[in-house]
Amino acid sequence: MGFVDVVLNYNAKRTTYSFQIQNLTSTSNLKDVFNLAFFTFVFLICIYEAPTSLRTTCLKTVKDQLVTCRSRQGSKLLMVQLGSNLEEQWMRSLNLAITNWIIETKAFQHLKSPSPLFSYAFSTQGLWKVHIYCPVIAMEMETVNSALTDERLFFSLNYHQLEGVIQFNHRIYVREKWFNIAVNIDNVRCDIIRLVNETLLSERGMGDEEKHFPSRISLQLTPTVQSNILMVSVQKSSENPLREFEVEKGIEATIEPPNTFFGLKVSANETTTKSMKPWKFEESVHGYSANLTWFLHDADDGREVSSSKPSKVSMMSPRAWFKNRYSNAFRPFTKQGGVVFAGDSYGQSVLWKVDKRAFGKMMEFEIKGCVWLTYWPNKHHTFYSDTRKLEFKEMLYLNLP
Repeated sequence: MGFVDVVLNYNAKRTTYSFQIQNLTSTSNLKDVFNLAFFTFVFLICIYEAPTSLRTTCLKTVKDQLVTCRSRQGSKLLMVQLGSNLEEQWMRSLNLAITNWIIETKAFQHLKSPSPLFSYAFSTQGLWKVHIYCPVIAMEMETVNSALTDERLFFSLNYHQLEGVIQFNHRIYVREKWFNIAVNIDNVRCDIIRLVNETLLSERGMGDEEKHFPSRISLQLTPTVQSNILMVSVQKSSENPLREFEVEKGIEATIEPPNTFFGLKVSANETTTKSMKPWKFEESVHGYSANLTWFLHDADDGREVSSSKPSKVSMMSPRAWFKNRYSNAFRPFTKQGGVVFAGDSYGQSVLWKVDKRAFGKMMEFEIKGCVWLTYWPNKHHTFYSDTRKLEFKEMLYLNLP
């Protein structure tokens, strides 16, 4: 389908792969897939090519088509056919265009920007998977300490997008009078990916190292029909291994006046050992909903990063934990600036006990999530900081035996 290739070509970071796009003519619901690809193509053309006088009306019409249920279903089918690598390129093309459009609409406040979030869920035997994509500029601003007047920093912070993947394993255990549905965390990944090439980000911005980082992730799993649910259980909260480090302070002075036997020496030393817990994991229950939350904490004072701001003293300190955060050996992120929470660290199950009368039915689960991204200066000297929030909701399905 030619529209797909054209959309991929709008990606400023497009990578050449050895595999090819599948022939989409054999895809089920081809009409929905074709319409989705066509309207996405028109959406990009409107942003980059349409005259300003026509752009607003055209974009509103196209956006209304892209957010329909049929378009969302077409998106899911297209993403499956493209495969994960081309899916990422597709979303970067689309979100680069949305970022440019939002920046333009901020100059004309009467214009309304397009829907920023794209997410979809995939349910199969033994596995649930959710993908989320959102331009950073489109996320809801939760806290900000000052206006961002630095144009280069503005460029770096806003030409990135959040890419998230949430994966669960689930199993059914049959008992005499009920059965258990056990859900385990397989992988939770959040990455902050630049939408333009590295050269442009360095020329017009502050480079790739001035960007937001994940500071809190919250997920809630809820059975939508609860008449057959007997109870839900979670394991105790767990957390990452500790890292201990020592802080030493010393004062030493000597006074020895010449030609005298009198002398004075002063010496003082202090050693403090601190334990840093960068990420803490908590499980809780509300009704029959299971809540899973990861919190990032400031190693200096222990406060949650998403709901606090760094002190001006720590912002100027080159040894603060959030300085050089992508190259420090004890960084709480991957080298690319994201986070990965795997089942080997957070492997406790959420367990629902279900009445046997539910056998043979399909259970529907709602997954609601929030992701917080925070910016604290990395190498750039600034007192600006902010935290942004993204919410999403998807449905997951489980066939009972």
